[in-house]
Amino acid sequence: MNLLENLGIKIVEQNKKKVVLEMAIEDKHLQPYKIMHGGLNAVLAETAGSIGANLNIKEDGFAAVGVDIMTHQLNKIKDGIVIAEATPVRIGKNIQTWQAFTHKKGSAISASLSTMTLKKVKVD
Repeated sequence: MNLLENLGIKIVEQNKKKVVLEMAIEDKHLQPYKIMHGGLNAVLAETAGSIGANLNIKEDGFAAVGVDIMTHQLNKIKDGIVIAEATPVRIGKNIQTWQAFTHKKGSAISASLSTMTLKKVKVD
Protein backbone atom coordinates (compact mmCIF):
# COMPACT_ATOMS: atom_id res chain seq x y z
CA MET A 1 0.00 0.00 0.00
CA ASN A 2 1.30 3.46 -0.81
CA LEU A 3 0.88 6.73 1.11
CA LEU A 4 -2.01 8.00 -1.01
CA GLU A 5 -3.97 4.78 -0.54
CA ASN A 6 -3.18 4.56 3.18
CA LEU A 7 -4.33 8.12 3.88
CA GLY A 8 -7.20 8.11 1.37
CA ILE A 9 -5.78 10.92 -0.79
CA LYS A 10 -7.44 11.30 -4.19
CA ILE A 11 -6.14 13.19 -7.20
CA VAL A 12 -8.90 15.52 -8.44
CA GLU A 13 -6.91 17.48 -11.04
CA GLN A 14 -3.34 17.31 -12.29
CA ASN A 15 -1.50 19.30 -14.92
CA LYS A 16 1.76 21.25 -15.25
CA LYS A 17 0.26 24.40 -13.69
CA LYS A 18 -2.11 23.08 -11.01
CA VAL A 19 -2.69 19.99 -8.89
CA VAL A 20 -5.74 19.46 -6.69
CA LEU A 21 -6.01 16.67 -4.11
CA GLU A 22 -8.72 15.77 -1.64
CA MET A 23 -8.88 13.65 1.48
CA ALA A 24 -11.90 12.73 3.58
CA ILE A 25 -10.97 13.22 7.22
CA GLU A 26 -11.18 10.02 9.26
CA ASP A 27 -10.32 9.18 12.87
CA LYS A 28 -6.83 8.07 11.78
CA HIS A 29 -6.11 11.65 10.62
CA LEU A 30 -6.98 13.27 13.95
CA GLN A 31 -4.86 14.34 16.90
CA PRO A 32 -6.09 13.38 20.39
CA TYR A 33 -7.79 16.81 20.45
CA LYS A 34 -10.05 15.71 17.56
CA ILE A 35 -8.52 18.08 15.01
CA MET A 36 -6.68 17.04 11.86
CA HIS A 37 -2.95 16.52 12.44
CA GLY A 38 -1.04 19.47 10.97
CA GLY A 39 1.53 17.17 9.41
CA LEU A 40 -1.13 16.06 6.97
CA ASN A 41 -1.24 19.59 5.54
CA ALA A 42 2.47 19.20 4.73
CA VAL A 43 1.90 15.72 3.27
CA LEU A 44 -0.90 16.99 1.04
CA ALA A 45 1.13 20.02 -0.05
CA GLU A 46 4.30 18.11 -0.89
CA THR A 47 2.36 15.38 -2.64
CA ALA A 48 0.51 17.91 -4.80
CA GLY A 49 3.70 19.87 -5.53
CA SER A 50 5.61 16.69 -6.38
CA ILE A 51 2.93 15.53 -8.80
CA GLY A 52 2.97 18.89 -10.57
CA ALA A 53 6.75 19.16 -10.61
CA ASN A 54 7.09 15.68 -12.10
CA LEU A 55 4.65 16.59 -14.87
CA ASN A 56 7.07 19.38 -15.82
CA ILE A 57 10.10 17.09 -16.18
CA LYS A 58 10.56 16.18 -19.83
CA GLU A 59 13.49 13.77 -19.56
CA ASP A 60 13.14 10.04 -18.94
CA GLY A 61 15.02 8.66 -15.94
CA PHE A 62 14.56 11.80 -13.81
CA ALA A 63 12.11 12.74 -11.06
CA ALA A 64 11.39 15.77 -8.92
CA VAL A 65 11.98 15.16 -5.22
CA GLY A 66 11.32 17.47 -2.31
CA VAL A 67 14.33 19.18 -0.77
CA ASP A 68 12.53 21.74 1.40
CA ILE A 69 9.04 22.45 2.67
CA MET A 70 7.69 25.21 4.89
CA THR A 71 4.15 24.82 6.16
CA HIS A 72 2.24 27.47 8.07
CA GLN A 73 -0.74 26.13 10.02
CA LEU A 74 -3.44 28.80 9.75
CA ASN A 75 -6.72 27.22 10.87
CA LYS A 76 -7.87 23.87 12.20
CA ILE A 77 -10.03 21.34 10.39
CA LYS A 78 -12.06 18.84 12.41
CA ASP A 79 -14.10 16.95 9.84
CA GLY A 80 -15.27 16.81 6.25
CA ILE A 81 -13.04 16.81 3.21
CA VAL A 82 -9.75 18.70 3.01
CA ILE A 83 -8.63 20.06 -0.36
CA ALA A 84 -5.02 20.82 -1.33
CA GLU A 85 -4.39 23.10 -4.31
CA ALA A 86 -0.81 23.50 -5.55
CA THR A 87 0.53 25.86 -8.22
CA PRO A 88 4.07 26.61 -9.39
CA VAL A 89 5.89 29.74 -8.30
CA ARG A 90 8.84 28.99 -10.58
CA ILE A 91 9.57 26.12 -12.93
CA GLY A 92 13.31 25.98 -13.58
CA LYS A 93 15.44 23.46 -15.43
CA ASN A 94 16.57 21.67 -12.23
CA ILE A 95 14.72 23.36 -9.37
CA GLN A 96 11.01 24.06 -9.04
CA THR A 97 9.20 26.00 -6.34
CA TRP A 98 5.52 25.32 -5.70
CA GLN A 99 3.02 26.69 -3.20
CA ALA A 100 -0.04 24.94 -1.84
CA PHE A 101 -3.05 25.93 0.19
CA THR A 102 -5.27 23.50 2.08
CA HIS A 103 -8.85 24.25 3.05
CA LYS A 104 -12.02 22.46 4.02
CA LYS A 105 -14.13 21.65 0.96
CA GLY A 106 -16.70 24.38 0.45
CA SER A 107 -14.72 26.93 2.47
CA ALA A 108 -12.47 29.72 1.21
CA ILE A 109 -10.66 29.91 4.57
CA SER A 110 -7.19 28.38 4.29
CA ALA A 111 -6.09 25.80 6.84
CA SER A 112 -2.46 25.99 5.74
CA LEU A 113 -0.02 27.58 3.33
CA SER A 114 3.03 25.63 2.20
CA THR A 115 5.97 26.45 -0.01
CA MET A 116 8.16 23.64 -1.29
CA THR A 117 11.30 23.35 -3.35
CA LEU A 118 11.79 20.29 -5.52
CA LYS A 119 14.93 19.20 -7.35
CA LYS A 120 15.29 17.12 -10.51
CA VAL A 121 17.36 14.00 -9.75
CA LYS A 122 18.38 10.96 -11.77
CA VAL A 123 16.42 7.91 -10.63
CA ASP A 124 17.90 5.06 -12.66
